[in-house]
Amino acid sequence: MSEGEEGFVPDLSTHYLGLSLRNPLVAAAGALSKKLDSLRKLEDAGVGAVVLHSLFEEQIAHESQELDYYLTRLTNATPEAATWFPDVGNYNMEPDQYLEHIRSAKEALSVPVIASLNGFTLGGWSKWASRIEEAGADALELNVYQVQTNPDVTSAQVEDDFVALVHEVRKQVKIPVAVKLSPFFAGLPNLARRLAQAGSNGLVLFNRFLQPDIDPENLDVSPTIQLSTSGDLRLPLRWAAILHDTLPVDLAVTSGIHTGRDLVKVVMSGAAVGQVASELIAKGPQRAAGILTELADWMRDYEYTSVAQMRGALSHKNAADPTAYERANYMKALQSFDDKLV
Repeated sequence: MSEGEEGFVPDLSTHYLGLSLRNPLVAAAGALSKKLDSLRKLEDAGVGAVVLHSLFEEQIAHESQELDYYLTRLTNATPEAATWFPDVGNYNMEPDQYLEHIRSAKEALSVPVIASLNGFTLGGWSKWASRIEEAGADALELNVYQVQTNPDVTSAQVEDDFVALVHEVRKQVKIPVAVKLSPFFAGLPNLARRLAQAGSNGLVLFNRFLQPDIDPENLDVSPTIQLSTSGDLRLPLRWAAILHDTLPVDLAVTSGIHTGRDLVKVVMSGAAVGQVASELIAKGPQRAAGILTELADWMRDYEYTSVAQMRGALSHKNAADPTAYERANYMKALQSFDDKLV
């Protein structure tokens, strides 16, 4: 591409989980993916793929006696624990309806449709992964939402559970599988490698846990939802950059993508795609078109011909100063802040 060339259209295509995507903007699991009309609007706005909202393990409790055991154990340990789980009838979609939603989405859309399972035990996962594959999903995202409160459970046991889950699901399905991780692992690169060895085709960085708040006046603990900001992008960016090109898996970054420039950062860190939810919820499905326009404009301004050319340009492996992702950067940041106070 020559400087100042007019009419140049950057190649935004990418590959994720073995799927060909027209661009790296993926609509993340969330409220917008619950309705077929919203999914159509997301596709019309240009997204490369959609991740359907999660099917929760609590919704398929009757399919898993193991879940009854875990819920009973949790209730005995913490009397209030059971009240955190809403009645199954209050969920937006029952398991069979979820499968039908996959079929309808596949019929209505031309972009890849990725299903999502959200749970915390092995029971029922493999069976429903298989049924999700039969319903026509192009891939499956395993969203393991686990907040471990038992001091007898070691970090090694938690990691072993993740690996066992992937092993079990991989035995049942042939479609690509991604694992949505939390950032709270001491040895994240090692766990990532074990998950890849167990058969995971991708890693989604990161599961954004919904943090409860405390209401001291009413002596209550209330679950709250807050949309992300671009500042939330820094944590997954760091780990995408560190993991890029070290494992045979595709990386997705989620949480904190609000602009085309944010998506540029995601690709340059080494991720194949960026999953967006908060920005699309706040501004509507049509905002996807604006993010993609901003991405293409940035690429033209800085003379990048394709997403493939950009990918991993500022990863840990390719950065001019790899220590920026390590402990040395902590000391540099503190020093720069101290200098401003002088």
